[in-house]
Amino acid sequence: MATKLGASRAASYLRVSTFHRAFATVVKDLKYADSHEWVKVDGSSATIGITDHAQDHLGDVVYVELPEVGAFVTQSGSFGAVESVKATSDINSPVSGKVVEVNEKLNNTPDLVSFRVL
Repeated sequence: MATKLGASRAASYLRVSTFHRAFATVVKDLKYADSHEWVKVDGSSATIGITDHAQDHLGDVVYVELPEVGAFVTQSGSFGAVESVKATSDINSPVSGKVVEVNEKLNNTPDLVSFRVL
């Protein structure tokens, strides 16, 4: 899932992405939040996603809710949700910023959040 943000904290571009592996690992360039999101900052852009642990607890994803282009998100605030066959979980932003792009593919294929994108 991709969302670009103009940020007032760590990033001026936010790409929201998730991936799933059979086991949890700590990836070198990622920072992890207690709420089970990760962020990778690369210059003026950042990619965020949900951890393997969160994905394991959610199971098969059936719906993803992302913010509208132009919306503002705040650090630690909810900016979307992931709905699965087991539960619905908020996605919290590790940075503040303005949404400038959203990955529209998730509207028709929400299970894309389970694939590795990095």
